[in-house]
Amino acid sequence: MIKEEYKYSDITERIIGCVMRVHQRMRNGYQELINHRCLIIEFKKTSLSFLNEIELPIFYDDTEVGKRRVDFLIVGKVIVEIKALSELTGAHLAQALN
Repeated sequence: MIKEEYKYSDITERIIGCVMRVHQRMRNGYQELINHRCLIIEFKKTSLSFLNEIELPIFYDDTEVGKRRVDFLIVGKVIVEIKALSELTGAHLAQALN
């Protein structure tokens, strides 16, 4: 359901649909690489434009201080990080937020 108060909810709704389709068909127990490959197939089926395993710059006071790799950048707006875990920790959330 698209909620106008959430930024990019039209995109995230489609991403969540793709992720849920992969999860329903593959279930648990596969490495991130397998889930990554399955998501590529689903993103293509739904015509979501994406960049795969790209590096993004990290800035401090307008100075680039490093880079980080993200699994997917969807429609140039939404970052998707894949985790093949039974439980997310605070460290995993921090990685996704940063």
